[in-house]
Amino acid sequence: MRGVIKEIFAPHSHDAAAGLDNALESSAAGIRAVKISLVVLGVTAIAQIVIVILSGSIALAADTIHNFADALTAVPLWIAFALSTKAATRRYTYGFGRVEDLAGLFVVAMIALSAIIAGYEAVQRLINPHPVEHVGWVALAGLLGFIGNEWVALYRIRVGRRIGSAALVADGLHARTDGITSLAVLGGAGGIALGFPLADPIFGLVITVAILTVLRTAARDVFRRLMDGVDPEFIDTAETALAARPGVRSVRSVRMRWIGHCLHADAELDIDPTLSLAEAHHIAHGAEHDLVHVVPKLATAMIHAYPADDDNPAELFPQSDLTATTLQTRRRWLRRVLKLQ
Repeated sequence: MRGVIKEIFAPHSHDAAAGLDNALESSAAGIRAVKISLVVLGVTAIAQIVIVILSGSIALAADTIHNFADALTAVPLWIAFALSTKAATRRYTYGFGRVEDLAGLFVVAMIALSAIIAGYEAVQRLINPHPVEHVGWVALAGLLGFIGNEWVALYRIRVGRRIGSAALVADGLHARTDGITSLAVLGGAGGIALGFPLADPIFGLVITVAILTVLRTAARDVFRRLMDGVDPEFIDTAETALAARPGVRSVRSVRMRWIGHCLHADAELDIDPTLSLAEAHHIAHGAEHDLVHVVPKLATAMIHAYPADDDNPAELFPQSDLTATTLQTRRRWLRRVLKLQ
């Protein structure tokens, strides 16, 4: 009996091979998205370079270089996806998925920098207006920049949401800010062509506000990941699935956290105390199986099973101990249970 109770008190963790395989596939999908989007942005930049050569516009050349430099911000994300496929080590026991979140911080910083640059340039043009040359070429370059960046934005955001990568979504939003900037160039050129030279800086200020809105969304998502925030619906889904498992008396707690683009869960269950060790193990294994299949992007689940006390559960497991996970506390619980036998 002592061995059975001890095993029940020990957390069950099973190799979620399917979840880990999905994580590797997601990393590969992220790398593929970065590669394809870099190719598209490269083609867009080359087209803009051709326009620069044909027009001879120095200002347009500077804008093209800026767009090309922004495209390279996807490289840290590429590195992060590659590192996330590495196996965990004795030092980094949860693997290297957090590198993806750090890359997301870098992307957020680049979006903020884009907003600062756009706002500064718009204010400078309001204070010190200067004529824009080669209006037709500038408009064409702006149109190409918008089409290329917006396609990349839609692609990265779609893939990022599918694989659960907040960093890739943020990078998609970053591409969108570049597209919005190019759209401002197009709008400003149109205003100048219609005889309204202040259209360029005014569009610049409007675009700055738009970039700040994008920045807010990207920063919220990335920082939420860093703070281990998850969608409450995931918790509700997990609690419902665990409570429906035969042999489970109640669900004490469910906690989840993102590491990169993978979810990891930790659940505590009260189970029927009359069950055998094999039956308790079967419940824990089945609970993990249920969670991996009902919660999207869940890679692993650790199930802690405790024998329910039908007579006085509040006295046996006081509320202050419900979330305790230290070995010392579990031993104290075990001695208390054995004393009641």
